[in-house]
Amino acid sequence: MKLAILIALAPAIALLVYIYQKDRYDREPPWLLFKIFFFGALASVPIYFIERILSSFNIFPGILSVLYTAFIVAGLTEEYFKRFVVVKLACMDKSYNEKLDGIIYCAFSALGFATVENIMYLIRGFSNFVYTGITRGIFAVPAHMLFGITMGYYLSLSKFAADKNAGRLNFRKSLLVPIILHGTYDFILMSRYTYLLFVFIIFVIYLWRINLIRLNEYIRDSKLENDKS
Repeated sequence: MKLAILIALAPAIALLVYIYQKDRYDREPPWLLFKIFFFGALASVPIYFIERILSSFNIFPGILSVLYTAFIVAGLTEEYFKRFVVVKLACMDKSYNEKLDGIIYCAFSALGFATVENIMYLIRGFSNFVYTGITRGIFAVPAHMLFGITMGYYLSLSKFAADKNAGRLNFRKSLLVPIILHGTYDFILMSRYTYLLFVFIIFVIYLWRINLIRLNEYIRDSKLENDKS
């Protein structure tokens, strides 16, 4: 059991360190990051019950059932609560003073949830926890972080927008785009079509590429802002 817990925690810890060290020019308060991570993990409780309720309404046949589960049950519910944590705990905090902060906060919230989810998956599949832990550590946990980067990217565009209409649009995108990415990721896996394996690999590469571009864009902005001060 101890080994299973260690395997479940290791990917999230590694990614937390990775994303934290990217914020090198104006680091966020550790207490705030811990709080966001903790409540991101705690969000798994309402997510669990809401997903069960939504699943009970899944009366769709075949591929429509998979679409409903991927985009509504999982994508909408999980991304809504991960963003909710950041909006309530960080959006009005004085520490949120540059665009990169949004990515850091959303990644911490996402990894909080991913940590609990990973532990539950490994407990349920304990007889094969090493394989489950390795595959989820390579794909599922990083995917949650990448959805968080997308969320934080648009959340910061919303927070620092000069135009109110643009702000509202990007606030909606901060939920809608992660839902689309999350739903697409889950749909490819849940559909269980072997020929989609190639599509899945391409999609994962796309997730990393587009989100590293977004992350690096805000890192450059952070450097420029802090060089001026």
